Amino acid sequence: MTREPTAATGSGAAATSSGALYGAPCWVSLMTRDLEAAHDFYGAVMGWEFRPARLGKDFSVALSGGRVVAGMGALASAFHVAVAWTPYFAVRNADVTAGRIRERSGTVAVGPVAFALGRGALAADRDGAVFGIWEGELPTGWGEGWPTAPAWVRLHTRDAFEAAIFYGEVLDWACGRAGHCDVEYEGDEVVLRGTGRAVARLSSGALEAAPDPAIRPRWQVHFPVTDVEGRVAAALRHGGTVVSHEPGVQATLRDPDGGLFTLTDSGTAERAEALPGPTDVSAEAGAVEPPD
Repeated sequence: MTREPTAATGSGAAATSSGALYGAPCWVSLMTRDLEAAHDFYGAVMGWEFRPARLGKDFSVALSGGRVVAGMGALASAFHVAVAWTPYFAVRNADVTAGRIRERSGTVAVGPVAFALGRGALAADRDGAVFGIWEGELPTGWGEGWPTAPAWVRLHTRDAFEAAIFYGEVLDWACGRAGHCDVEYEGDEVVLRGTGRAVARLSSGALEAAPDPAIRPRWQVHFPVTDVEGRVAAALRHGGTVVSHEPGVQATLRDPDGGLFTLTDSGTAERAEALPGPTDVSAEAGAVEPPD
């Protein structure tokens, strides 16, 4: 593991090899259409600051208290992809992993592409949930599990156990080798663990043909916060909508450009060592609009 400043963040944050924990979430990024508008919204809701990324003018990184939290890129229109928050998983070799995705009836939409500090690709699993893979350097803090990681992810899919087989074969989950993730089954959920900590969860119940993206198979990106209600109110004031809401515990929001993300109370999740379970959004999607 290396620890050195990384120019990719523009922040002097320490960097760690994506191989620190293979198969674990190592980054989240928002693919959007308007970078400036995204900065305005997430700055107001999350209190983030933004700095240019080394990747070019269409990219930035978000920081909270000087800590790198996430990336943003204004490439949704250029790549003809939906506006969305996407998790990236650490891999040893991006080309090999991309081949595994295709062999198992997944889709590789973009890449692998070479960047300054590594190589990445954007893909989708067999049910259409979008995710990324990354081979290279990233800021520290990722792969540590809840609640210390800057963000946490959950796959809401048609069949969690079938999805675990797909991702296990693609990302070397439960391979028994050091430096890789283990898989546990808790009730009807699959829990991904690294160094004993939960780093992601997979749950069933998504509807593949649902008209609303909140109900279709997708990776949900959760950000730990200490004031869920205050941030929900800020999102409504700045053009966001509420998809689902469990007061004081978590809320799934849609930003003005359509990107879905979830705010989760950090204290609740830390005590449970797990994210609160997914809520039924079928009756609530898009139901709450900002006040006049």
